[in-house]
Amino acid sequence: MDEQAIISLYKTYAPHILRYLKNHLPQEIAQEILNDVFMDAVDSYPMLRDKKNLKTWLYKIAHNKTVDYYRKKKIKSFLLSQIPYLDLIAAELQQPEFILEKNKIRDRIETTMKNISQKYRNILHMHYEEQIPIKQIALVLHLSPKATESLLYRARQQFIKLYERT
Repeated sequence: MDEQAIISLYKTYAPHILRYLKNHLPQEIAQEILNDVFMDAVDSYPMLRDKKNLKTWLYKIAHNKTVDYYRKKKIKSFLLSQIPYLDLIAAELQQPEFILEKNKIRDRIETTMKNISQKYRNILHMHYEEQIPIKQIALVLHLSPKATESLLYRARQQFIKLYERT
């Protein structure tokens, strides 16, 4: 998709999608989600089979982004409500037997990471240790976001397989 096509797509559909998002999300979030909708649309446009369904497809992306927003908000709310319990657990984790177990797990993880391929080690490190978002990793690796997600999935599967062996 060339730059002119992207601009045309945005100008044509952004007002409609933004109106939809404003009806379903807080106003300050709607614009941010709109940008995410169009970034995803541009990334996955080549996979769209029937270009006649473009408007419906954009609304579906917007709907999915809205659902994701509320799902994350619900999880965050739940976690914040659990802080008193998490404080109790944190105190328990300072006990010597938990520290020993934690060290064993850390050693298993380090051993597993040494035995995984360099490509998988890099993407796991970027995503989980440096907390770099998928879209930025995709830019670094010169991959599409979907290909990056797929690579991360395969890396996790390889990690699990090797971790269970150690």
